[in-house]
Amino acid sequence: MRMAVGAAAGDGAEQSPGPAAVSLGLSVAVVSSLVNGSTFVLQKKGIVRARGRGTSYLTDIVWWSGTIAMALGQIGNFLAYTAVPTVLVTPLGALGVPFGSILASYLLKEKLNILGKLGCLLSCAGSVVLIIHSPKSESVTTQAELEEKLTNPVFVSYLCIVLLMLLLLIFWIAPAHGPTNIMVYISICSLLGSFTVPSTKGIGLAAQDIFHNNPSSQRALYLCLVLLAVLGCSIIIQFRYINKALECFDSSVFGAIYYVVFTTLVLLASAILFREWSNVGVVDFLGMACGFTTVSIGIVLIQVFKEFNFNIGDLNKPNMKTD
Repeated sequence: MRMAVGAAAGDGAEQSPGPAAVSLGLSVAVVSSLVNGSTFVLQKKGIVRARGRGTSYLTDIVWWSGTIAMALGQIGNFLAYTAVPTVLVTPLGALGVPFGSILASYLLKEKLNILGKLGCLLSCAGSVVLIIHSPKSESVTTQAELEEKLTNPVFVSYLCIVLLMLLLLIFWIAPAHGPTNIMVYISICSLLGSFTVPSTKGIGLAAQDIFHNNPSSQRALYLCLVLLAVLGCSIIIQFRYINKALECFDSSVFGAIYYVVFTTLVLLASAILFREWSNVGVVDFLGMACGFTTVSIGIVLIQVFKEFNFNIGDLNKPNMKTD
């Protein structure tokens, strides 16, 4: 038994990335999070410029710069997810939220008072706490393991529920309430985006077996094509509704809430796919509860108090009483 455990540990050690790969992956993740934080602001700036000229935003160079930045950020995320574990990469996405808010205050002149900034920080902090205490995914190192988990009835049922919710949101709820409720577009983008991490990992695993001269190479090719199709469709539809949201709402508010909801759904999808809920202890459960509470408070501060004209300087003003 000990020999088997030792052998398994040895195999896992061979699959684990070295310190140089981890450092490189985390560096790419940091740069990608900052690039992703700027994409919404640049696209929003392009939409505003095009609207002022009375033309389509597809003709604006600033909008295209944001689109290219989004593509580069997604490529960086792909490289980071294939180099290091998801639990190390995903929290770094929080760096893009305050960076995007600061950039929006300069490029778009969007007003984000001290409560909104505090809400951004609380949302990011709560998401990081939630991910740290979340169920950790298993180490999937082979195509066979991935196929087994993707065909698990629990995960298939989850996919059916997500697809049903997407159909309701896209065809019924979004046309009526999308322009007035920011959560509609965010829900669509986040539900679609929750498939990007499993698809990215699956493509990375399948690509390793495609060029091998063995019977599994054909199955690996089919699996890679299916995952590429899912990833491509998800990104295209997500891209469309991100631009719809930026036409109606502030980029800083959208970026903060989108990060929180996207991160939560990625966490949920990964936990269902790898079936690790049974390993959550009392400490992790309390940590997840605190993370959800912190995130909720942050969202309330961002959305409810965003119109308040309040800053730190108001605290230093003397309380003037009138007779």
